[in-house]
Amino acid sequence: MPLLSMRKPLAVKKTIPQVRVIEISAEWAGQRLDNFLVRECKGVPKSHIYKAIRSGQVRINKGRAKNEYRLEAGDVVRIPPMRMPDPDAKPIVPAAQFPIVFEDDYLLVIDKPEGVAVHGGSGVSFGVIEQLRAARPEAKFLELGHRLDRDTSGLLIVVKRRAALVAVHDMFRNGQIDKFYQALVDGDWVNDRQHMKAPLLRWMTASGERRVRVDPEGKPSHTIISLLQRFGRYSLVEAELKTGRTHQIRVHLAHAGFPIVGDDKYGSDEVRAHFARLGFKRMFLHSSRLRMQHPVTEQWLELEAPLPAACVQIISTLESQS
Repeated sequence: MPLLSMRKPLAVKKTIPQVRVIEISAEWAGQRLDNFLVRECKGVPKSHIYKAIRSGQVRINKGRAKNEYRLEAGDVVRIPPMRMPDPDAKPIVPAAQFPIVFEDDYLLVIDKPEGVAVHGGSGVSFGVIEQLRAARPEAKFLELGHRLDRDTSGLLIVVKRRAALVAVHDMFRNGQIDKFYQALVDGDWVNDRQHMKAPLLRWMTASGERRVRVDPEGKPSHTIISLLQRFGRYSLVEAELKTGRTHQIRVHLAHAGFPIVGDDKYGSDEVRAHFARLGFKRMFLHSSRLRMQHPVTEQWLELEAPLPAACVQIISTLESQS
């Protein structure tokens, strides 16, 4: 019986995470340490990053630092080895259903919770649309009709047929879909109804974060604000979108001096902390009403999503205080 030739298997080279040392340039000065690391260590779970900071593996100028430390130009940051995800591995998307407000063969309108992205990307592995597809494997076509900010709750249109998707996008572009939001703002709103038409321009911070500001070079934008209820320093208003710019309601209200309670981009840290102590830890912006003609059947739809329990509770608290 012939002897089998025994050869050592070829060694497979693996990429071993290495310590990285980065000197902070002026453009990154002022950024929080934890946010800087999230950007530098894309794909690494935030829990791993915070653990590395707490344990002292992350060093600034050879010393320990806290999550909230603000980087300064010239700082030397030591980033320990962190295992990065396999770029070829597809993330596991947990199936999820969301409260259904309306559904037929063409449209699915859900009540999206706060804190859930509508789609994956920008540091988020998956969002509402990916979870819906996982929950409905038999569905051949599911696409977003429009978008909501991650921290905004309420009505979200998902389309189930390509022809309907094209029609819905055209309707949004032509202003044929009426969208109404409820927002709690910091300030005593006076006018019963007010038009805001400040042009909006998108820009990026040094850390790569998307922002919007009022700018003469921006795109035409139109929001109609109606007063719903006053609580002394705070006011509940309804915002009707006549155009659909990124962060439009948030920026228009902040520019007018009435930032939305809980808004971490355009609002007040002091106000956000005050409401957190009251148990309210989200942005108070909710897509509450939607009025449109069905893109296929031409039936008129008037859909509503009630305020989430947290929003109802904080309004009750404000009523009792005022």
